[in-house]
Parts: sequence; C-alpha cells; structure tokens
Amino acid sequence: MGYYDDHYEPYEQTRRKRRSGSFVSALVGAVLGGLLVLMSIPALSRWDILPYDAVPPQGAEEEPEGGNGAPPIRQNVSVDVTTAVTKAIDQVSDAVVGVVNIQEASFWSQGGEAGVGSGVIYKKAGDRAFIVTNHHVVENASQLEVSLKDGTRVPAKLLGSDVLMDLAVLEIDAKHVKKVAQFGNSDTVKPGEPVIAIGNPLGLQFAGSVTQGIISGTNRTVEVDLDQDGAPDWNAEVLQTDAAINPGNSGGALVNIKGQVIGINSMKIAQEAVEGIGFAIPINTAIPIISDLEKYGQVRRPYMGVELRSLSDIPSYHLQATLHLPPNVTEGAAVIQVVPMSPAAQAGLKQFDVIVALDGEKIRNVLDLRKYLYTKKSIGDQMEVTFYRDGKKRTVTMKLARESY
Repeated sequence: MGYYDDHYEPYEQTRRKRRSGSFVSALVGAVLGGLLVLMSIPALSRWDILPYDAVPPQGAEEEPEGGNGAPPIRQNVSVDVTTAVTKAIDQVSDAVVGVVNIQEASFWSQGGEAGVGSGVIYKKAGDRAFIVTNHHVVENASQLEVSLKDGTRVPAKLLGSDVLMDLAVLEIDAKHVKKVAQFGNSDTVKPGEPVIAIGNPLGLQFAGSVTQGIISGTNRTVEVDLDQDGAPDWNAEVLQTDAAINPGNSGGALVNIKGQVIGINSMKIAQEAVEGIGFAIPINTAIPIISDLEKYGQVRRPYMGVELRSLSDIPSYHLQATLHLPPNVTEGAAVIQVVPMSPAAQAGLKQFDVIVALDGEKIRNVLDLRKYLYTKKSIGDQMEVTFYRDGKKRTVTMKLARESY
C-alpha cells in the first residue's frame, strides 16, 4: 500500500506535464500548417490543382483586411437561372399584349377606359398583325387600343367578335410587332402538365405578369349564361388550370412548357370558397373561330331558323295541354317560333313542335341541340330532325343554311 501511495502523485504530475507539452506542440503545428495552406492557395489555384477557383476575378472589389471590424473580401457572383420555364416565357411574352376598352360618354356612363384585358398576337401578314382576345374584353367599345410589352399604346381595329365562344380578333399595324406567338396542340394536353398563364391582372399596372401551375383537367364543361336571364345558353368546353387567373388576364395566353399557346384564358370561378380554378378556351377549339372572325368578321355557323326552349323550363301543365306530348316524353327542345323562309320553315317545322333527336342522336335540351348543330354539322349539310306534333312522332329532313346578319 505504501508503494502505491508513494509513487501515485509524482506519476500524475509527470503525465500532466507530458499532456501539456503535447497540446502546445499540436497547437503550434496547427497554426504553422494553416499559415502554409493560406499562403499556398493562390499558387495551387493557378496551377489548377484545386477543384475550385480561389483567385478573385479581374475587377472584383476587394478591401484589405486590417484592424478590428475590417470589411471582408467581396466578389461579384453571376448565377445562371435559365430554365425551361424562363425559356418558354421568353419565347411568347413579347406576343402577349394589353387590350384597352375605351367607351364614349353616355347618359348611363362617363365614358373613358372601361377596362383592360389581354390579347395574343398570333399572326403577321404584310403590314397587318392580328390579335386574339375575349369577346367580353372588347364588348361595347367605341375605341380600342393595344398596349405592347414596352408600354407603347397603338390603335386597334375590331375585325369580328363572337359572344358564344367569347372570342374576338383585332388588327394593328405590323410595324409595332416584334414577335408572334406559336399555337400548340390542345388535344394532346394531359392533366398534371405544367402550364404558364401570361396576361395583365388588374390592368396595365401589372402588365406581362406570369403565373405557373398545371393542367387540372381537360374537356371540362362550364355553363354560360349569355343573356343573364339565369338560364344557361351554352356549354363551354374548357381547360382547367390552377395557374392564377385574375380580372385582366382574360384574353391572355395559357402556354405549355415549349412556349406554345394551348389556350386563351377566359373565365375564373370567383367564389370565396374556391381557389385555384381557372379556365381557358382550348386553342384547337378557338382556331376555326379565329379564322372566321379574321376573314368574315363573324362565325359562319349552320342555321335552322327556330327559337327554342328546353322542356325542363316549361311548366308541366303545358307539356300535355299545349304541346300534347305523351306522358313519357319529358326531354327535348320545344319550337317557340319559326323564322319565315328559314331551313326549318322549308322543312315544315311549326310552332309547338318538340325536337327530340337530330340524325338519330337524342336531344335532351336546347344546349344539346346547339352543341350538335355547331360541332357536328356544317353549312349546306342535310340533317334529319325527329320531333313530336300533337302527340305523334315525326321525322323531316332539312338543308342547313348560313345565318344572315
């Protein structure tokens, strides 16, 4: 026991001294090694031994260190943020413009700028350039102007407008146009595909705004009330997107990742409980309408010459008392009026006839009839019409004509 106690303290003291000496040696070595590394970095960088460039570029701002609070070395850094999205925007943004609706003063209004929407330059021919926008953007305008990307405002001429499809075509002087948008193929669009909306939300203050989202759905159907009577007049087939579309975006471009226009932004469900639901007219649906408006100033659709009302909008009493329908007939389109000398009149249709089929395809209401007529038939086509008159089912054939305005 005495031996252990006699040698314990001297041994611990010796060990502490050795550890202290080792720490001092390590510290001195670390400092000297760090200084050597710092001094050798520029040379190693010039010899391309280091995997990075440690020498400041020519012209970089550098302030010498010295004293407490000395500013650090600063360098100018350039970062390339080019992506597929930025490339798509660069390709089409110059072709997206603002459309200014100017109205004359009247008893009901003070006149001036009634609103600002968006438009897409889609064609340049000779000294003319053509712009597609929405019908409601140019509605009731006494004068139209187009605001280009650089802020220049030029006069525009309305060539034609179609309330049913909510499309209009304008013309401006081609000398102001630098770029024309390219149309894509909206039939190949898939849910989940990334898209970009470009337009002027809330007016020219935010001109050329860009929002990004995806295609939320294709072949969506939205009821449209054209005469504001509370009853739908048309079923618009649209693309649904969650890209933010706000007032002023109407008529702007919905663009795919290639920078091609696949839709014309037209509507947004503006309800407090709904977020991220916007709609665009598919470009493949819009192209024939745009072509007619550009060439003829109107859309040339096949014409029957009848005023119609859906059976669902007629009181049940009149289904038997006035229309004399069998009890099992509850769907169809009732003829309220026939235009003299029209295709319907020449085919023998009369007031209170109830159309239930066209070319053998069931017609449930006025929307079904319009959709079949405008999408399946052309001017000059023959069409078989099945209808009820005085409780009896009949069929006639009519030759469709072009509506005269």
